Amino acid sequence: MKIKWNSEQIPKMNVKNNKDVTFLTYPAYEEMNWLVHGFSTRFGGVSRGIYSSMNLSFTRGDEESCVKENYRRISDAMGFDMNSIVTSDQTHTNNVRKVTEKDRGKGIVIPRDYTDTDGMITNVPGLVLATFYADCVPLYFADPANHAIGLSHSGWRGTVQKIGAVTIEKMSEEYGSNPKDLKVAIGPSICQECYEVSEDVIEEFEKVFDKKYRNKLFYRKENGKYQLNLWMANKIIFLEAGIPEENISMPNLCTCCNPEFLFSHRASHGKRGNLGAFLGIRS
Repeated sequence: MKIKWNSEQIPKMNVKNNKDVTFLTYPAYEEMNWLVHGFSTRFGGVSRGIYSSMNLSFTRGDEESCVKENYRRISDAMGFDMNSIVTSDQTHTNNVRKVTEKDRGKGIVIPRDYTDTDGMITNVPGLVLATFYADCVPLYFADPANHAIGLSHSGWRGTVQKIGAVTIEKMSEEYGSNPKDLKVAIGPSICQECYEVSEDVIEEFEKVFDKKYRNKLFYRKENGKYQLNLWMANKIIFLEAGIPEENISMPNLCTCCNPEFLFSHRASHGKRGNLGAFLGIRS
């Protein structure tokens, strides 16, 4: 399958295939051998129909047995234990939860005992954080100095609430992370050309982003709607939080531009499964 990258000049993610499962990785994260990470695609699972085939959502109507088999396959392919996954409970907040050993398996093998969690951080070896997508923005965080990680879900609401900065602050509080040391990544999600929004959304962005950024963040169309750049918004949040630009990996890959390769809510009009972002510390 031909993948549509957004630019030939920007570094691309690595496309991996292991055990007949296709997933994506970041070159910068491949260099950190203490990490296990990846981002799923639609390929390599057992789900059927609109969920075909690597659907990682238990809540969209797919068969539970298929979703569990998909988790088994993606875990084996990426190289971690399915029973060590800890999942988010995404409700478009900027809540970030510290994950500890007692959370191992929550959301996959045992029920979650928390709600409204769009971001997670941990420094526990063997745990794998997982968040879910079908156009919203995955945010990855790795602290090589303290061997701590974070993974956050940032739709437009999470971006307005600057969950990226909240995650960095939480890692600093809990693990002593210095933003200058962090290696961060923005994951595959909807690009500006595909993301049309109404004026009320833009008004929310105007409240929290400096005027000097507005030409980079959005432009108005003749129909009165706007095209919004969530990638740039999250990059600005990272830069303002103190992340060096050279430590930011961009996605260069739009979910909506690649609906056969990645699940996209907009492209499918809501008839779809979920992609997964995974990040863990090797045991």
